[in-house]
Amino acid sequence: MRLQDKVSIITGGGSGMGRTAALMFAAEGARVVVADFSEAGGTETVQLVREAGGEATFVRTDISSEPDAKAMVDHAIATYGRLDTLYNNAGIMPEEDHSVIDTPVDAWDRVMAVNVRGVYLGCKHAIPRMLEQGSGSIINVASFVAILGCSVPQDAYTSSKGAVLALTRSLAVQFAGRGVRSNSISPGPVETPLLMEWLLKDEAAKQLRLARNPTGRFGKPEEVVSAAIYLASDESRWTNGANFVIDGGISVNYF
Repeated sequence: MRLQDKVSIITGGGSGMGRTAALMFAAEGARVVVADFSEAGGTETVQLVREAGGEATFVRTDISSEPDAKAMVDHAIATYGRLDTLYNNAGIMPEEDHSVIDTPVDAWDRVMAVNVRGVYLGCKHAIPRMLEQGSGSIINVASFVAILGCSVPQDAYTSSKGAVLALTRSLAVQFAGRGVRSNSISPGPVETPLLMEWLLKDEAAKQLRLARNPTGRFGKPEEVVSAAIYLASDESRWTNGANFVIDGGISVNYF
């Protein structure tokens, strides 16, 4: 197994891509800490992991809260004795997030609190524990929108993911020499329940997005999580500061 006995925190593990990550990491032998704001969702993920023969535990976490972020890391150490991977997967993209000229300030602040502060706080408390061990892998989920503009803007989300990319590079330079690697994944549109529910209600928006993708389809959660498994595993010992763009080719398509 590629992640045998590695301890991995997965934020946003109670649903969507986070739940897929928890199941796939556990199937590769990881001991998974499911961190999520939703107790029902997180508990269900843990149950699914255990039913599949894996090992997982749940900690209720608001990743924008420093006490919660610290408690999340403390929970992993207290339960499993170490921390090998912090998979910063959790993020939000509210409906009222549009252009800077019409996005409400409170919506902007909510996005930054979860998508940027949440990554910062997780790293703030996880990296010192990893440094004590002399090893660890930080995996930050950014987005393809962080590297190209969009004519249908979501400027708070886009800005937050750009910040995640910049932070990842800074972490990669600071800590790799002491055994802690940092990398990011920038997915294109992925078939999560949240995205699909929105696009099912708006066929024009769905077709607009599919037309830009050379593959003619949206991604699947497991196609993104597979990259995260590589980054969490010892196979990626010399992968540091990388950004894996997994978007079916959207970002290279001129027309």
